[in-house]
Amino acid sequence: MVNAEIGVIGGSGFYSFLEDVTEVQVDTPYGSPSDSLFLGEVAGRRVAFLPRHGRGHHLPPHRINYRANLWALRSVGVRQVLGPCAVGGLRPEYGPGTLLVPDQLVDRTKARVQTFFDGLPLPDGTVPNVVHTTFADPYCPSGRKAALAAADGRGWQAVDGGTMVVIEGPRFSTRAESRWHAASGWSVVGMTGHPEAVLARELGLCYTSLSLVTDLDAGAETGEGVSHTEVLKVFGENVARLREVLFDVVGALPATEDRDCLCTHAHDGWELGIELP
Repeated sequence: MVNAEIGVIGGSGFYSFLEDVTEVQVDTPYGSPSDSLFLGEVAGRRVAFLPRHGRGHHLPPHRINYRANLWALRSVGVRQVLGPCAVGGLRPEYGPGTLLVPDQLVDRTKARVQTFFDGLPLPDGTVPNVVHTTFADPYCPSGRKAALAAADGRGWQAVDGGTMVVIEGPRFSTRAESRWHAASGWSVVGMTGHPEAVLARELGLCYTSLSLVTDLDAGAETGEGVSHTEVLKVFGENVARLREVLFDVVGALPATEDRDCLCTHAHDGWELGIELP
């Protein structure tokens, strides 16, 4: 069932204004994704939108079924994924409203399944092999290039590169943790960028993060510290702008058959033991 070529994992704000959106429920060997897929057309491209936290934001970061989400997108034909997300800035110059397109990732999560290739049987009896996926550069270079150009075209000077550190959540960092992250040279902190990026790579999907800074993280600011209300407020103020950039990126991504980036060669030389959708 091929219905889309590009996936966007984000909130309903990214598809709710589209016309002729088709809601599709997808079953996967890993359970149910966060929500239905919402298929529509953007810039002449077929796009599948998936609410990362589900409608109503009922799934906290550590309970998102990341494997089901990525598998569901691939099963409808998606080969390139855009992952907009809200993050905290770890440097004073990365204040609210900053758009950063990271090129590196640090995983500080603790209890998330982060591979399809764990050697454990699937419900149909097939057993994936243990595969060690190359992940030195976690984001698609073609997608990053398109994202930066799209932001520039909208007059939004995005930060080119930087490291996203992903924490377990759902709580925010302590000041000590935040200062540690900043002292390590990392740029922004989020809760959903991993294992989303590595699972996309394991499925041979291109993955690009567009990280919107909604607050200065606890170690980079003074006062009472960040609140969820503040994050939602800043994200809401910027969602229309971010949607415009995302839609421009969709139109600028290479055609599926023209991809030849590192993402498409993730499994060169490996026997996977399972058939990808």
